[in-house]
Amino acid sequence: MGIKKYNPYTPSRRQMTCSDFAEITKNEPEKSLVTSLKKNAGRNNQGKITVRHRGGGNRRKYRIIDFKRQKDGIPATVIGIEYDPNRTANIALICYADGEKAYILAPEGLTDGMKVMNGPEAEIRVGNCLPLSEIPVGTMVHNIELYPGKGGQLVRSAGNGAQLMAKEGKYATLRLPSGEMRMVPIIARASIGVIGNGDHNLINIGKAGRKRHMGIRPTVRGSVMNPNDHPHGGGEGKTSIGRPGPCTPWGKPALGLKTRKKNLRSNKMIVRRRDGSTIK
Repeated sequence: MGIKKYNPYTPSRRQMTCSDFAEITKNEPEKSLVTSLKKNAGRNNQGKITVRHRGGGNRRKYRIIDFKRQKDGIPATVIGIEYDPNRTANIALICYADGEKAYILAPEGLTDGMKVMNGPEAEIRVGNCLPLSEIPVGTMVHNIELYPGKGGQLVRSAGNGAQLMAKEGKYATLRLPSGEMRMVPIIARASIGVIGNGDHNLINIGKAGRKRHMGIRPTVRGSVMNPNDHPHGGGEGKTSIGRPGPCTPWGKPALGLKTRKKNLRSNKMIVRRRDGSTIK
């Protein structure tokens, strides 16, 4: 994948970049694997805004992705690599030998016509999915299950990959993209390779309207609000926030406050946190 630049025929075009979509080989989605996607503009089932600055945006269709990869022992052929508006990674349409089609996350190096397979007997090859117990130490993997049979939950965005560091007893140790070292059940499944579209983080949005197309509305700084709207607001002219540290609009400490619960059952699975510390 590469990054495409534009001639600066408008001010917004001067800095704007986008993907050249060189990996994409199929333009139209598979109709049987597409469903409608209802917008909620950041609201929950009570109609209350739980995520601010959401709303509008282009209409999307949801592509049904097979994160579980439980169709074992049947080879599948890659039909095409597609763009997915719902995620940063590209997706691959595969067709099993029995005729069933499915979408999977497209790893780097997966191209049309390649064969992929699921299950313990699958080869260690890009795109194949098998239990961590069958994967050699040092292999880069993605779409990793936290709970066996639930489907991949870890390492699913563009350019990401986790490294299998060790296998001992019932658990395998992974180094996640954040740097965190975490234990995962050794019977959990993972897919081989690093997810493609690695240059996604280099794209420059370029203009405010492009964010609106994504369904993201404008964000206003608290320091330019009134005191009744935000704890940072008020004061004559450009002034400090008037507090020891930054706060949320509801007065809770922000930026750096650790919010992870101390007594989570999953704490024992974390060998080393991403900042290098260990959970006590």
